[in-house]
Amino acid sequence: MYTAITNARLFDGSGKPPYGPVNVIIENDEIKCVGPAGEVTVPENANVIDAGGKWLMPGMVDCHLHIAGSGDPSVLKAKKELVPHMAIRAALNAKANLEAGFTAIRDAGSSFLVDVALKQAINEGLVPGPRMHVACHSLSITGGHGDTRNGWPPEVEFKGRLVVDSPDEARKAAREQLRDGADHLKLHATGGVMSEGSVPTARGLTVEEMRAAIEEAKNVGKKAMAHAQGSKGIKNAILAGISSIEHGFHLTDEIIELMLTNDVFMVPTLSAVHHIVENGLQAGIPEYGVRKAKEAQTAHIASFQKAYKAGVKIALGTDAATPFNYHGKNAGELELMVKAGMKPVDALCAVTRMGAELMGWGDRMGQVKPGFWADLILVDGDPLADITVLQDLSKIKLVMKGGQVAVTR
Repeated sequence: MYTAITNARLFDGSGKPPYGPVNVIIENDEIKCVGPAGEVTVPENANVIDAGGKWLMPGMVDCHLHIAGSGDPSVLKAKKELVPHMAIRAALNAKANLEAGFTAIRDAGSSFLVDVALKQAINEGLVPGPRMHVACHSLSITGGHGDTRNGWPPEVEFKGRLVVDSPDEARKAAREQLRDGADHLKLHATGGVMSEGSVPTARGLTVEEMRAAIEEAKNVGKKAMAHAQGSKGIKNAILAGISSIEHGFHLTDEIIELMLTNDVFMVPTLSAVHHIVENGLQAGIPEYGVRKAKEAQTAHIASFQKAYKAGVKIALGTDAATPFNYHGKNAGELELMVKAGMKPVDALCAVTRMGAELMGWGDRMGQVKPGFWADLILVDGDPLADITVLQDLSKIKLVMKGGQVAVTR
């Protein structure tokens, strides 16, 4: 079955200037032909979608979010949540991401295999949602950013907690996540902002612990991401063989050189710190989170700017589900990246082609070209002139995933 999108102004994700009018011919879930409207013939009996001169671009990619989270600042409320309730919300979050034009997402850790089950449900057509890569449980040291016991007395124990304190424990935990369906591993190389008692600049997993886990991922052709905020932990993660640095608050010149040499991505997640600082204590965010976010924000933006200027590969990620950082509002990260000095064209590449490359799908997703998946969005506006247009759902007139129209407005 053929679908033809005609009379579009195309941004193809490569970074080249947009052009048009363009026709895009799709057969089933694959793009077959792209070119000037006067040169590309529409097949007989094709389903024709007249773009009317609107902006056509690849579906967007969020390379760091938590699909089962809510954005609610209450730690206690999250701890009291029933797992089935979490699963229902995860499905609603997936729908919200897709409706916002995000046709692929990279989950950065969920409990109780909710992410794995949701991915299966989407792939089976039970619920709508983007393409997913999932991490299952993240790996943390005792007392680290991923230790859910932080801030609670020792007699209180939470299920779903996963901590490792040696290379052997890290190796076994990595094997368990991969067995249970992880597409990549999530490793906590440092402390973090929204974990009571942990310090963002403090080292988390050691080089040896991370290397053991990463070896297991690479053994089956998969990658690992590192929650890494302080310089020591960031460097450790790179030396261990990590594929991406998430957050990256404190990048040094040495670290940036290591990232370039080792082809390591940065996923900055500017939205996470931004929303915590903007909403603050009065909105119910814990004091420790607000304090640490305020302490980190200036360095975070400066590190992003330094990495961008140096040519480090950058993929968009939001950390959606941190306080007031909601699923479906992902495109706000683009505005923050542009405000921090990224050219709009590079921001659009970060949310399309670069995200696809980081997810290992760079040869089939993130660009509008023959042989690639037909994951596309049609926008009533020019994101190069106003990057905020992608935050306005009323302007996203069509979302297509795998050649199927998922959203029309």
